[in-house]
Amino acid sequence: MDSSTNQLDQLKKFTRVVADTGDFALLKEFTPEDATTNPSLILKAAQKPEYQPLVERAIAEGKKAGSTPDQIFQHLLVLFGVEILKIVPGRVSTETSPKSSFDVEALLAEAHAFIALYQRYGFAKERVLIKLATTWEGVQAARVLQKEGINCNMTLLFSLVQAASAADAGAKLISPFVGRILDWYKAKNSKDYSAAEDPGVLSVREIYAYYKKFGYTTEVMGASFRSKGEVLELAGCDLLTISPQLLAELKNSSDPIERKLQPSMGNEWKSGKLDSSEKNFRWLLNENAMATEKLSEGIRIFAADAAKLEEYIGKKL
Repeated sequence: MDSSTNQLDQLKKFTRVVADTGDFALLKEFTPEDATTNPSLILKAAQKPEYQPLVERAIAEGKKAGSTPDQIFQHLLVLFGVEILKIVPGRVSTETSPKSSFDVEALLAEAHAFIALYQRYGFAKERVLIKLATTWEGVQAARVLQKEGINCNMTLLFSLVQAASAADAGAKLISPFVGRILDWYKAKNSKDYSAAEDPGVLSVREIYAYYKKFGYTTEVMGASFRSKGEVLELAGCDLLTISPQLLAELKNSSDPIERKLQPSMGNEWKSGKLDSSEKNFRWLLNENAMATEKLSEGIRIFAADAAKLEEYIGKKL
């Protein structure tokens, strides 16, 4: 790869780069194609002075409509998404409530409400990805939404069975969490891993090869990175969502990078298709201690941050 350009521009030649932030200034700086948000990122952004007008707008419009704090919270997520879509040329991911992670009907209702709001502000559903935790219920909600033409981003994904089930449901995109997988193995084994042997990196390589082997069109977007090395080991993945700190590291280096993931990796998969029935999904997830623990922990963390943001809104009401 030509080293005359920075690593971020090199990476963009074979991977769709997504910014993992709700900060508009950073989006303009790194010019990603898409952007992702979650309750934790929006909580951080909503408390900055420059974003107070958005918070006040969500509250004012919510009051007028007689909305509850959690409905205003959802409205605020969309207002952030609308501003992001004015900056990025592609899509924004907006996350459903963590409290709905095990409730198919609630997830469907939230997704429909999000899409209706985006359309009200002039943005077509094709530019929105509804983020769903990859629980069994999240997968079933995705199955329904995809048939309705509403694209889904399956988040908090830590295992092959979650990825296989999401693809069988027709999900548009999955977000395997590289860094959180690494965190678990580092804590369990009390050791550091090189980027090439990083358990999170290896998990995404496995999922990518599985998808290419069986011709799935579901996109793989590596997420939750802890180092630039993890990002570079997944160069060539369909998409990578990267924090501003790591985007800056990539932008500030002109070292040549090598494409690590190729569609031909499907040839590396020697086993058959996974059974993605409910009983097998629950069993294989249960058998994977890391995936079970990180999925539950992720839902709890997002729920706690969503509650903080609802409380913040409540105080302003």
